[in-house]
Parts: sequence; C-alpha cells; structure tokens
Amino acid sequence: MNIQNFTITDIIEGYKKKEFSVGEIVNSYLERIEKLNPTLNAFLTVDKQNALKKTEGFGSNLTIEQFKNFPLLGVPFGIKDMFLTRGVRTTAASNVLKDYIPPYSATAVDRLESAGAISLGKLNHDAWAHGSSGENSDFGNTLNPWNKDYIPGGSSSGSAVAVAASLSPFSTGTDTGGSIRLPASFTNTVGLKPTYGLVSRYGVISMASSLDSIGHFSKTVRDSAIILNATAGVDGYDATVTDRAKEDYTKDLEMGIKGLKVGVPKEYINEGLSPEVKQTFENSLKILGKLGAEIIDITLPHTDAGIAVYYIIQPSEVSSNLARYDGIRYGNDRSFFGKEAKRRIMLGTFTLSSGYYDAYYKKAMQVRTLIGNDFDSAFKNVDVIVSPVSPTPPWKFGEKANDPLAMYLSDALTVTINLAGVPGLAVPAGFSHDKLPIGIQFVGPHFSESLLFKVGHSFEQETKFYKELAHLE
Repeated sequence: MNIQNFTITDIIEGYKKKEFSVGEIVNSYLERIEKLNPTLNAFLTVDKQNALKKTEGFGSNLTIEQFKNFPLLGVPFGIKDMFLTRGVRTTAASNVLKDYIPPYSATAVDRLESAGAISLGKLNHDAWAHGSSGENSDFGNTLNPWNKDYIPGGSSSGSAVAVAASLSPFSTGTDTGGSIRLPASFTNTVGLKPTYGLVSRYGVISMASSLDSIGHFSKTVRDSAIILNATAGVDGYDATVTDRAKEDYTKDLEMGIKGLKVGVPKEYINEGLSPEVKQTFENSLKILGKLGAEIIDITLPHTDAGIAVYYIIQPSEVSSNLARYDGIRYGNDRSFFGKEAKRRIMLGTFTLSSGYYDAYYKKAMQVRTLIGNDFDSAFKNVDVIVSPVSPTPPWKFGEKANDPLAMYLSDALTVTINLAGVPGLAVPAGFSHDKLPIGIQFVGPHFSESLLFKVGHSFEQETKFYKELAHLE
C-alpha cells in the first residue's frame, strides 16, 4: 500500500469506502517506520505493541455513525516526546528523563485518542524543546528527508519529519518561539501554532510557560483544522485555557479570500532575507492577489526588539521550569543536562537574580506588552498578516551549531507571534534552487484559527506545493 500521499481525509474516506482496514493502515505506517526511521531518527520510541493492540478493536465494517462520534477513527499519529503518555516512555529528548514512564497522558494526547486516533510512538526533538535546528537532542539528530545534509528545523524536528517522510499522517508539536512553524517551513508540511490559551498545556513538559503553544503538523490545512477540532478547549487542568464555545474549524475552508485585507509588515521584509526566501515570498503575495486578497503594507514597530525580549523571558521561565529536575523524585540528576539547557538555565537565572530583575526581565515584559499592542493595532486595519517563516532556507548540520546568536536569530520572524499570543499557520510556499522547502506564515488576531485555515487552504489549493514529496525510496 502506497501511503506517501495519504492525508487524514484520505484515510477516513478509504475506511468509509472499505478500501482498506485500520489494521492495514497501521501496519503500513509501522513498516515504513521500521524501514526509514533508522536513518531519519524521527521516532525515539515506536509503540508498536499498543498500536497493533488498538487495531484489534476496529472491525472491517466501520459505520458513518462511528466517524461522527470518533472523527479521527483509526488514524495513526506521532507524539512529540514533550507530551506525557501514560505507560509509554517520555524523555523530553534529554538523558535526564531517558527512562521516565509517566502515570498519565497530556490532555491533547487524551483528546486525540478519544477521537479515535492511534499513537505510533514518541518523536525526537531538541532536548527540552530548546532549539531551532533539531541539533540539540541527546539522542541524535533527526535528518531532513528532503536532503539529509540539512537540518529539519526545531525544536519539533521529529514531528515535522515524521509527516514529511510519511511515517505518520500527522503529529503533535509545541511552539514556544517558532518550534512548529520553522520545521514545517523546512520540511514542506503544514504547522499550526494556535492562540495561547486555546489548547491545554496540561501534561506537556513546560519549556516557557507563558509562551508554550500546543499545536501540530499535517500534510494539508484541512487536516490541521480536523486535528484542532479534537484538541481545542478547556479541560479543567490548565487555567490559562479560555472557555470558548466549541467551533468547527473546517466549516469556512472553501469560502475563498476575495476582498480579504492581508498585511505585509515592512520590518519582516528586510536585508536579512535570503534572495530565495524573498523571491518565494513575493511570488506568494502575487498568488494571494490573484485569489482576490488586497495586499496592504503595515508596520510592527517593535519587531527589532523581539529576539532580545524573547531570549530574556524564555530563559527566565526555562530556569524556573527546569529547577524541578533534581534527580530526587524521578529522572537523573542535573549533571545529565546538555549544553543548551545549561546555557538557558544560566541566562535565565542571571536575568531573574537580585539587582538584574528590573534591568532585564521587567523591562523585557514591558516591551512584550508593546509588541502585543503592535499586533492589536495592525489588526484594526488588516484581517491577517503574512510573512516568511525563516529568513533563510534550511542550513547544513553544524553550520550554526557553535554560534548560539546566529542560531537564535533564525527565530527572528516567529518569536513575536508567541510574545503576542496570537495564532500562526505555516504552509508550504515553494523551494530553493537546491530543492529545499520554503514556507510562509499567516498570522491572525487572537482565536482567529478558522480565518487562518480559510486563507491557508485557499493558498494551498492554488499552489499545490503540498503534493510535492521527499524522495526516500
């Protein structure tokens, strides 16, 4: 069975038409993982036994009524190893937790499984989700299926590669400063960073608590909307989740974008963009115009402060969150932390220390408010904002590994979205001359995911870049 092109929608339709069984689909993905994962290193733990056991509960005659109650019935997925999974090893891609078995699962995992999805296992990433390239995992690099000499982006490297290489039709991820959108852009996949407070963080190992957003990867925008239908909403455990009426994120997909006002921030289109990214973005604007959108130049004046603000607030919250890993209650002691974790702990501890709190952390929080105000002002004049995801295409392994500042600057176009708490959707937009994927991101006001899906779907269906596949056979 050729599962490379399969989306969630394709799998569900195939079940309804009796073209294949749940067992056949799950086995096909497990076989592909067994074949390709030793090279790609996307999965850290393959949960084959539990996946096959769950297929036994599905007969060959699935009914339409079952899909109404279980919209992801029999659809396999992968889980970033920051998500707790009851009875299945959860490592945070760090040797500190290399043998940890959680007693409960994250809300997002529970909801996906309650919707009928079947976990295939846990996915690699930068340890503790610290990184933009995927090079900081304690269990080795995940390779980009488009070119194995190039990074797949981070921190959710394994989650992006699992979808791009068709090891899984979708996967979970976390986005604190671009950790879903960047790898989505680098692997030709769709990545959603939801509004902060839309999806529960309960049971997801905390990186920076005021910035972490729980999202996912998929092959298409429609699939992304289907997944969010399952994961969004209050759970009674995460107090930051907003109690909102449940909505169907797929309902507006086909409405088109004629007359939509699309803002282009002048601060994002600067000399820092590589020629290929700039050309791809200009081509994308032409496509949006062709679809009937009105392109409007806007300004987000505090963008230049974004990286500085982010790398004060984020390490400060990291140092607080990682303090619990002392090796006394569970896991190994602090000597098992990797270099990047130690770097961020030290940065955060310094900025929170007596005499420096007001000068650094407090000031950063004040500028964060100004960044949020920039977005609020912009959305009074435009419906959505569009920009590149990364200033460059993917780079080679090792190219920035020894230069933390250069690595941090790769997040320059993504971190402000997290600081403002607004949603961002990354979609495929083209390729470099080396056939490396390049994405763009659509950004909307708080809780505008339905609008972003509509825009992303219109763009996706016009360009068809999502149909391009990495050649791994």
